[in-house]
Amino acid sequence: MKKILTSFLAVGVYLTPVTVMLMAQPTWGQTQNLRSQEAERLLDQSIKLTQQQEHQKAIEIFQQALTIAQQLKDQKREAIALLGLGFNYSALGEKQKALNYFNQALPLYRAVGYRSGEAVTLGNIGLVYSALGEKQKALEFYNQALLLIRAVGDRSGEAVTLGNIGAVYDALGEKQKALEFYNQALPLWRAVGDRAGEATTLNNIGAVYDALGEKQKALEFYNQALPLWRAVGDRAGEATTLNNIGAVYDALGEKQKALEFYNQALPLYRAVGDRAGEA
Repeated sequence: MKKILTSFLAVGVYLTPVTVMLMAQPTWGQTQNLRSQEAERLLDQSIKLTQQQEHQKAIEIFQQALTIAQQLKDQKREAIALLGLGFNYSALGEKQKALNYFNQALPLYRAVGYRSGEAVTLGNIGLVYSALGEKQKALEFYNQALLLIRAVGDRSGEAVTLGNIGAVYDALGEKQKALEFYNQALPLWRAVGDRAGEATTLNNIGAVYDALGEKQKALEFYNQALPLWRAVGDRAGEATTLNNIGAVYDALGEKQKALEFYNQALPLYRAVGDRAGEA
């Protein structure tokens, strides 16, 4: 059982406090400005709801922001709203709907020359294709995203994308290729100080070695991941890695050791409400 980084949303909305003078009869320009501020406020609110996994509420607010952005012919905010809608529909499992929104966002990001937004959208399209089992299509979009992410110097985004490419090769059974991409992602996570990303990648490297029959190598990487999960307080990640360590000891015939780790994983799966993991 592996934990894989599978999604990221970096829509780049920045709110600037604005003092608004109330006028009895606002001019056309003032009305436009107020509408722009409202769109910005709605985008900020919907992004927070997305981060809180309140997907239906986020969709409602993104739709409101989208309507205003379209009325204002504000392509950048329109693209952000479309990306947000796609992301939330994808999270709800509505993959075709998500693709529809991502494909609308993509040309808008290109039109305004916002490469970070374009890269994020390409990455999310890749995620949808990967989830749909269209792995080669996924690779095509991830590779497009990777070039842009490197061009803008986004090391976190690069690490996520490399991890996602590694996961595709892993799923395709191309284990050495998977290792190549996971090993590229690992120093980037360390460079940006993202211990959860580092732990995920260490766990995934361990899983590849496990699949290749290199059990001691697998243990080495799982044991590096474990304290990182604990440091960031990610009980789901910790449970996954404990379970993976248990499986290695099980395969090695060290049954008592296996029980020790499975018994550590069990209460964690219960605590986070992961019934599949618990089962």
